[in-house]
Amino acid sequence: MALPVLRSVHVYPVKSLGAQTSDEVAVEPWGLDGDRRWMLVDKASRGITQRQEPSMALITAAPLPGGGIAVSLPGRPPLRVEVPGPGRLIRAEVSRDTVTVAEAAPEAHAWFSEVLGAEIRLVHLDEPAHRRPVDPEYSRPGDMVSLADGYPLLLTTTASLDALNDLIAAGDHPHEGPLPMNRFRPNVVIDSTEAWAEDGWRRIAIGDVHFSVVKSCARCVITTTDQHTAARGKEPLLTLARHRRVGKGLLFGQNLIPDGTGVIRAGDPVKILD
Repeated sequence: MALPVLRSVHVYPVKSLGAQTSDEVAVEPWGLDGDRRWMLVDKASRGITQRQEPSMALITAAPLPGGGIAVSLPGRPPLRVEVPGPGRLIRAEVSRDTVTVAEAAPEAHAWFSEVLGAEIRLVHLDEPAHRRPVDPEYSRPGDMVSLADGYPLLLTTTASLDALNDLIAAGDHPHEGPLPMNRFRPNVVIDSTEAWAEDGWRRIAIGDVHFSVVKSCARCVITTTDQHTAARGKEPLLTLARHRRVGKGLLFGQNLIPDGTGVIRAGDPVKILD
C-alpha cells in the first residue's frame, strides 16, 4: 500500500472566514502559523462563527507581513487590518473557553458590523503561547491552542471523503453530493487509500514534524454550508448520523496536537508512527 501523502495545507487567518491554501506552512506549538489568530465577537464578547452567520464563508482574509490581514468581500471595499498595538485587552468567549484578546481598530469593527448587520468587533490573539490551554483530558500540560474550536490542527483524508460521498449518493439527498473537502475546514488533507484509517492513528509524522492524533472531530452545522454561496443543506450531517455517530458526536476527521515544530509542505510523506 502506498504511503499517505500530504495533499494540501489550509490556514484560516480569521476564525470561520474563508481559507488560505499554501504549499508550505510553519507548524507552531499551538497550530499552523497564522491560523485562527483573529476572531469576530458580538456585543457580549462571544465568538461568532458560521454556525450563527453562514455568510461569513463568503469573506476572505489574507495574511499580511507582521500578522495583519487583508479582508475582502465581493461588492464591498477591501479592509486592511494591522495587529493591534498595546491597548485595552478584553475577555472573549470561544468554544466554552474564555480567553484574553486585543481589539482591532474601530474601522475594522465598523466594516464587519456593516457587512453582517449586527454589532461586531474583530479581536486578535496576541500571545497564543500563554492564553489558552488545550482540554487537559486530551492533552499534555503546556499544550496550547489559538482560536480554533479546541485543538491546534484538524486532519482529514481524501479516502474518507470519497467513502462519505458514496454514502451520500446512496442516501435520501443524493443531489447534495458529492461534497468538497472545504465543507470540513481542515488544516491538513491527507491523500490515502483506506477510508477511515485515521480513526486508528495515534501518532503521525508529516515530513519531519510529529503530531499526536488526540480526538475524532465531532461535526456541526457548518459542514452543511456551501463555502462559496453560504447556502445550507442537510448533508453531510444526515449521512454522518447514520454511519458515523459515536455517542452524540457525528465524526469526520481527527484533531492533532504538534509534538514539535517545523515546516510541512504539500507532497510530504505521512508516516503512521502508532
